[in-house]
Amino acid sequence: MHILVTNDDGVQAPGLLALVQEIKKIAKVTVLAPDRNWSMSGHVKTIHSPMNVVETRLGDGTPAFAASGAPSDCVALALLGLLKDPVDMVVSGINPYANLGHDITYSGTVTAAMEATIAGVPGIAVSLDGPEIPPEEVDFGPAARAAKNIIQIVLNRELPKNILLSVNVPYLPEHKIKGYEITRQGTRIYRDLLIEKLNEEGKPVYIIGGEFPTGVPEEGTDIGALNRGIVSITPLSMDMTAYRHMDQIRSWEWQKSNHQPTTAV
Repeated sequence: MHILVTNDDGVQAPGLLALVQEIKKIAKVTVLAPDRNWSMSGHVKTIHSPMNVVETRLGDGTPAFAASGAPSDCVALALLGLLKDPVDMVVSGINPYANLGHDITYSGTVTAAMEATIAGVPGIAVSLDGPEIPPEEVDFGPAARAAKNIIQIVLNRELPKNILLSVNVPYLPEHKIKGYEITRQGTRIYRDLLIEKLNEEGKPVYIIGGEFPTGVPEEGTDIGALNRGIVSITPLSMDMTAYRHMDQIRSWEWQKSNHQPTTAV
């Protein structure tokens, strides 16, 4: 099996290296990742603009490709023909922080897996609920081995069409991880803060800052699973239609809303 590995932290990120070292034990691996950090980039796709792709090597000497585009660009480049061998799966990560609840709309890690799913290739995003320390000091080993176990199972099965998996691993020693759970998205609590400063010209500039987000540890959710020391596996659908609300919204008086413009006297 041939697995494409990418991320949103850059090709030299330690989480990607740990993931590659584990996946190489079960499959052929090609690395194509951004040449810089694209965290919180969301689902970016570069259209009609040139992108550079250069050969590089990871910290252990593994050959890799670095692209000037976003994480989803890396997946698109690979699947559209930059790689000559067909790709059986795309795995994105390991992100040093969890991607929970609404985080998935911001996450370059998750949207790289989405890009694979759009192209009809199974996609898995892997994130670690790591501490707020430099990524170089984080132990990605347990998360990488958990990801390998999940990848092996998915390779032996078949993900439903238009479904990807968002995996979040608790930051615990391997022997303290209590297992795996299929979860739903939880409720993320953001504490964003608008900061106003003056630039060198004395004009105001604005920064979105604030505290690190938390979440509601409700049972059955990704946040709840992590809180109990369990690996969260959340199936995400590319069809985001709110089916249970369609009848309610359909009942609104849409036909009567087509008012003719009034003429001022």
